[in-house]
Amino acid sequence: MIFKNTIRQTVAVVSIAAIAIGSSLAQAEPIKQKKPFWPDDAQLVISISMQFEATAQDADDPGPFPKQNPNYPDTIAPTWYQYGMNEGIPRLLNLWDKHNIKVTSHMVGRAVELNPELAKEVVARGHEASGHGQTWTPQYSMTEEDERASYIKSANIIEKVTGTRPVGFNAFWMRHSTKTLEILQELGFIYHIDDLSRDEPSMTPVRGKPFAVVPYTFRNNDIVRYTGSTAMTGAAYTQDLKDEFDVLYAEGTKRRRMMSISAHDRLAGTPARVKALDNFIAYAKQHENVVFMRKDAIARWALTHQDTPVNAARVFD
Repeated sequence: MIFKNTIRQTVAVVSIAAIAIGSSLAQAEPIKQKKPFWPDDAQLVISISMQFEATAQDADDPGPFPKQNPNYPDTIAPTWYQYGMNEGIPRLLNLWDKHNIKVTSHMVGRAVELNPELAKEVVARGHEASGHGQTWTPQYSMTEEDERASYIKSANIIEKVTGTRPVGFNAFWMRHSTKTLEILQELGFIYHIDDLSRDEPSMTPVRGKPFAVVPYTFRNNDIVRYTGSTAMTGAAYTQDLKDEFDVLYAEGTKRRRMMSISAHDRLAGTPARVKALDNFIAYAKQHENVVFMRKDAIARWALTHQDTPVNAARVFD
């Protein structure tokens, strides 16, 4: 009996000692909290761009058709672009509503002028109106004065029609002039998307102040995937998006990851391609901690977090 009591006492002492040691270690080495990469501890953020630009193209733009003899009027290309406003944008808006997600719409000022009710509806449904120039004139081909004037004019038109003033910008084919970022910052813009260097937001110093970069996409861009030598079916595009998602989602457990997708009005808004996006979005939503965000919200998040990567200031020869 004495032997049994001794064992019990010994076990009790060891147990108490173990608890004491464990308590001491807990105080000395507190549990490290996971860094919040995104709002609500999201593992991956997906951001979709919806270009609102059709009908503002140059008069001689042939669209997907062979360039026509300039001595004759093009009777078909304008109708191809008009499809983007008649069918494409409305169909895409219904898709975003179906999945209860919000996107960023890069709006050309002239397209807003020509389609004011549709532009107003985009914003009324909760989507961001972002700058995309006043016309399809490449920014790099403008004088500094013309470039500034075009941004002011397009921002004024977007604000007048939709009630919101853009804070983000997407250049024609992503190509800036050497003064673009300085002009945008001067006019109150806080971010641009014309940077393919990361799979997460970053900041670029402009005149010594941070200017957010919410990266765009080339590989997930429908204008690349549905035209030219890289053209693919809607089903193949869906699979590409799923594969991209899988890798970024896995990486998202250890670092901030963002997936960017582009949807042009007259391309992504066709029936088969809307189905491709629909299938991908449904797939992504099956995973936990996946969040769809507008680019203005991403930019504001990046600008308020010290761990946002900082790029070298742009220097042009």
